Amino acid sequence: MNSNLRTGDTVVVIAGKDKGKTGKIMSSDGTKGRVVVEGVNIVHKHTKPRSQKDRGGIKKVEAAIDVSNVMIICPSCGKATRIAHALDDKGNKHRACKKCGAYMDGEKKTRAAKKADKKEKAVKANEKAEEKVAKKAAPKKAAKTAGAKGVDVADKTASTTRRKAPAQKSLGK
Repeated sequence: MNSNLRTGDTVVVIAGKDKGKTGKIMSSDGTKGRVVVEGVNIVHKHTKPRSQKDRGGIKKVEAAIDVSNVMIICPSCGKATRIAHALDDKGNKHRACKKCGAYMDGEKKTRAAKKADKKEKAVKANEKAEEKVAKKAAPKKAAKTAGAKGVDVADKTASTTRRKAPAQKSLGK
């Protein structure tokens, strides 16, 4: 059974004991045609303690309900609707609202679009790295120009950058 509902979709329950409640789909099973919606179809689950650390008891858990008992809510118009399928200008297939015609998936990216975005990010990262290198080189250029004006910059930097050579160990001869 193929379902047009996906995890994360907001749905409204149209039949059953929780009719009228809305929630997001937490999980879906396409083969059985069932979905788990948060806050809907709460059941009591009795658990036994499996070790000394575990506590047994009665827990409230969301149980699965049939796909036919829920209807998706369109993110753009906010109405419960059926799902149509439409092609965009690039030829990609999208889920669409039957009432307003808006795409349910938002911006669905193809592999080519994802690769283009990755390349664009890499180019931006390289530009930022080059800017950092240029910023670090800028103070050195300013120091050289200051030295040309008559300020002796070389004496100041030489005293701070010199290090003592490490003492060589004698071999004991």
